[in-house]
Amino acid sequence: MSAELYRELSWLPRPPEDFSSRCKDLLMTGTELGDQIRFLATHALDERQLSRLGRAIVSAREQGRSLQPLAPFRLGLIGNGTLDLMVPVLIATAARHGFALECITGAYDQFLQDALQPDSRLNTSRPDAVLVALDHRGLALQPSPGNEQVAAQTIDAAIGLLNTIRAAIARNSGAVCIVQTLAAPPEGLFGSFDRALGGTSRNLVDRFNQKVCEAVLQSNDLLLDVAGVAETAGLANWHSPAQWNLAKLPFSDDYVPLYADHICRIIGAMRGKSRRCLVLDLDNTVWGGIIGDDGLEGIQIAQGDATGEAFLSVQQLALALRARGVVLAVSSKNTDAIARRPFKEHPDMLLKEDHIAVFQANWDDKATNIRAIAKELALGLDSFVFLDDNPVERGLIRREIPEVAVPELDSDPASYARTLAAAGYFEAIAFSDEDRARADMYQANARRLNLQGQTSDLQSYLRSLEMRIVFGSFDRTTRSRVTQLINKSNQFNLTTRRYTEPQIEQLEHDGDAMTLHVRLLDKFGDNGIICVVICRPSRPGTWTIDTWLMSCRVLGRCVEQAVLAEILFRARAAGISTLEGLYVPTERNEMVAEHYGKLGFTRIETASDGSSRWELKTDAELGDLPMTVEREQLQLQPA
Repeated sequence: MSAELYRELSWLPRPPEDFSSRCKDLLMTGTELGDQIRFLATHALDERQLSRLGRAIVSAREQGRSLQPLAPFRLGLIGNGTLDLMVPVLIATAARHGFALECITGAYDQFLQDALQPDSRLNTSRPDAVLVALDHRGLALQPSPGNEQVAAQTIDAAIGLLNTIRAAIARNSGAVCIVQTLAAPPEGLFGSFDRALGGTSRNLVDRFNQKVCEAVLQSNDLLLDVAGVAETAGLANWHSPAQWNLAKLPFSDDYVPLYADHICRIIGAMRGKSRRCLVLDLDNTVWGGIIGDDGLEGIQIAQGDATGEAFLSVQQLALALRARGVVLAVSSKNTDAIARRPFKEHPDMLLKEDHIAVFQANWDDKATNIRAIAKELALGLDSFVFLDDNPVERGLIRREIPEVAVPELDSDPASYARTLAAAGYFEAIAFSDEDRARADMYQANARRLNLQGQTSDLQSYLRSLEMRIVFGSFDRTTRSRVTQLINKSNQFNLTTRRYTEPQIEQLEHDGDAMTLHVRLLDKFGDNGIICVVICRPSRPGTWTIDTWLMSCRVLGRCVEQAVLAEILFRARAAGISTLEGLYVPTERNEMVAEHYGKLGFTRIETASDGSSRWELKTDAELGDLPMTVEREQLQLQPA
């Protein structure tokens, strides 16, 4: 089961029997082509099926067909192996993650030239990211067993080559690099001593990988842990000497779908598509048995019992995910009081009520409950993962709410936790204190909403929250969080413009730009940075709001008005008389189509694509706000 889980992507449902004919018919589809492509891509497809779907996507693009709602992404590929064969697989896999992927491949084994030449196809295509797919053969990690001096020189040379490529790509294309760790060769010369002895292949790979990880942590580049993927699959299975000799494939083609999925998880994390909430069924998912029938003493979650420990492993994983910021919720067909009993009274339960942000136990269908959970947490449905042992319930959610990720589970509960972890729904490219606290933030927000439901007077409710709003400009300490918000916010985002961390750093030192990050605190806790604004001068006396985005969890709390008041304050101090607001429609941001109108701006232009332009004089007066305002150190220079 372990090898099959990863090789066959067993967390995905099996493809429909008519998969081939559906691929063939895609180009005859009139509308919703992107949705149909993504539906097919969300199945456990092998390399052949992914290639077929990928070729169909390329044909659709060549015909000028719209692939919406798939988001465009351009990926450069360079390396020392044959990469062209992977392109259709990557394109199809990217559709599973919500992307219309375009790949730009370099010439075979010309990775250094592709990176260094400013006019190479790779650089002139201006990719969003470049995968630097080098393995131990491309980095010339020649063994020198027992010779530490040569071993150190070999590592330094390999890291130097990689750094040269990374710097050239950043300079010539502006793209971030996705750099790989190396999968060690499975065979050694000294047995177990290989890892300890300096200069052996295993020792060189280990040391190189450590330095790559350190370099990524100190840069804006991203890490693809091929070493970890290969070790999980099994090094002997991962490497295929026959396929390298025949076609220069850097690893067995059995694992191309897994490799492609890991690449697309990183792309998804770059664009804020990692999942943020795990919704748990209870009976036969979190514990063995049915609490309503078997009672507290009859459910299985005890240590020392094989079945009970299988369910405890699910709880352990849920708690580990919560500790890194994933929000936990419950959706169970049950009587609420009965469903809560194990959380309150069972001595072996690891999960407690305090760990659950929203607890939905009733007799409504689970699609209705998940929508209710999403509303209560102010999260989009594409932020959710739903874990349920029942195939009927899984099928219902896949049909009714296709945005929700639903891992396929087999009949053995011992595999549940591993399957959930293997699916990679919660991929991260960075981790901050704010990420760690996210689960508590969303849980506190649910308590705020509960308090609001008990108060009929909205202003009294808002004042009861004892809110403090803190404004600051972009700086080194907030750079990572600001970049993360810009790239993952889709709903409350007026223009959906994306910026890399180096671009945010440039804005910090741009005297013409006004940058703003906003933090909100209240009696329930710190919501963290919940809003980002970028204003740029567009003509004398006018600032154009290039970017305005907010976390949906603070909607309805007068934050929008407070942010506008701060923009007006800073604009007046800088000698600006007019604000110009832009709205650029996307598939996801319809909720803010009238944002500027509600704030008192005047619409001055509406384009055929639905975008609009608005104006407001900076001497506009706003009403009292139900919060106190604080500012970090502020330096304003008149324009």
